[in-house]
Amino acid sequence: MDLDTIREVVVARERADLWMVGASTAVLAGGTFLFSEPQDQLERLVDITTMGWPPFDVAADGLEIAATCTLAEFAGAAPGRELGVPVLREEWPGTALFAASCRALLASHKIWRTATVGGNVCLALPAGAVLGALTALDGVALIWASDGSDRRIPLRNFVIGPGRTVLRSGEVLRSIWVPRSSLLARTSFRKIALAPLGRSGAVVLGRRDPDGRCAVTLSAATVRPVVLDFAVPPGDAEIAAAVDALDPALWFDDPHGSPDWRRHVAGLLAREVATELWARES
Repeated sequence: MDLDTIREVVVARERADLWMVGASTAVLAGGTFLFSEPQDQLERLVDITTMGWPPFDVAADGLEIAATCTLAEFAGAAPGRELGVPVLREEWPGTALFAASCRALLASHKIWRTATVGGNVCLALPAGAVLGALTALDGVALIWASDGSDRRIPLRNFVIGPGRTVLRSGEVLRSIWVPRSSLLARTSFRKIALAPLGRSGAVVLGRRDPDGRCAVTLSAATVRPVVLDFAVPPGDAEIAAAVDALDPALWFDDPHGSPDWRRHVAGLLAREVATELWARES
């Protein structure tokens, strides 16, 4: 879609070029959502794909994923796959959630090659499966503020509602940091939708850390990703109690599923995820 209110596109080369991001100026990365509907409030776009950020920065204590990393790069980051960047370590089983989350999206491979991790996270849509996966892996967002300062926010606290995040005016998501403990974790993934190729009605992701701690993350069924923490993989009764204790306002309601249905299927999938995490004990 043409955005006929846009008067200028700024090609960003360095952090100083981001100063103008604000109410009438939006960040352009993949742009697959930005150009999908009218944006009458916008007059300027700042293209951050020219910043030269590598998709991945591998370190001994974790992995940094650039906001401009495309979904195709993200999905292809399975252990042992070469992407023109350092090969992600084969002993990092947690990266299995990368491709699984991209497959949960209702998107073509053309979109995969254009849409970005940062866009999926910042859109804060309940069906944002990449957001859910990185939340499940205890990802931490690095945010650049317009005054030159940085702040880091756990992704479990980043989204406050459908399409709403803690980003302040002028702030830009730079990257997501995934700790080594999560990369070493055993994971499980479940998804359900009302139609075979429909938008996700519920996505449940499980993570079991090397020390035995476990997290079950609910997404798509809820207005924001919800993380349930356990000292060990929970049994059916613990899962049921944790899901039942959630605020009823957290369950999402749209044509792709009613709150009651989403709550029911999320509980079923969460039990399957927990059972799989138990079965993978090593």
